[in-house]
Amino acid sequence: MSLQEQFAQAQLDSKNLPERPDNMTLLKIYALFKQASSGDVGGERPGFTDMVGRAKYDAWAALKGTAQDEAMQQYVDLIDELKDQ
Repeated sequence: MSLQEQFAQAQLDSKNLPERPDNMTLLKIYALFKQASSGDVGGERPGFTDMVGRAKYDAWAALKGTAQDEAMQQYVDLIDELKDQ
């Protein structure tokens, strides 16, 4: 199975995890997905009144410079780990 296929399967699997991950793990899932699918974060950081948007932006920005294939692999590995819990 190619990395693209594994990534697509991990996206499906992420919707059927045995239990809901904690907020920090959810942010990591989001950031890895965005880095893998869109590359480095762009645009302006949301204002202080948008705490959720700001947290998502910061999580994604922390992965700046990570190759999309590497982010895909990390996403697949994280979802696999969460499935096995």
